[in-house]
Amino acid sequence: MTRIGLISDTHDFLDDTVFRHFENCDEIWHAGDFGTAKIADALKAFKPLRGVYGNIDGYDIRSEYPETLVWNCEEIKVAMIHIGGYPPKYNARSKLFIRENHPQLFISGHSHILKVMYDDKLNCLHMNPGAAGKHGWHKVRTLIRFVIEGKDIKNCEVIELNS
Repeated sequence: MTRIGLISDTHDFLDDTVFRHFENCDEIWHAGDFGTAKIADALKAFKPLRGVYGNIDGYDIRSEYPETLVWNCEEIKVAMIHIGGYPPKYNARSKLFIRENHPQLFISGHSHILKVMYDDKLNCLHMNPGAAGKHGWHKVRTLIRFVIEGKDIKNCEVIELNS
């Protein structure tokens, strides 16, 4: 069993409560737009961190984190990209990325809109944790916590951060 804390679009702001919400997680996954390396450094000092860079990230993030990431967590193939769209409205880059990699879990950020939805055509769960930072048009800052156990993705929790 692997407990995951999923975050995105921190835009150089990391709410202290993130550490409390992710204290029982085994890993943290960041779907891009860290803002600066200090955000990534704080997260990876706390828990193992996987992430991709976002469109606002500079060289400090881009030199350490890739644009796309594909890996296996237990028996689930995961694919992550910052700007991805959502079922069925993926952008052209994401459509190709998904078709090439056939993930069971596709993660993106960028939109600042929290979404957890299953794509029946691709047999793939899509997650976007919304935005955890203060920059952007969103009114509620959000995170996702979930568990991967073998071939199962379960216990998905949406966490709203205080304003």
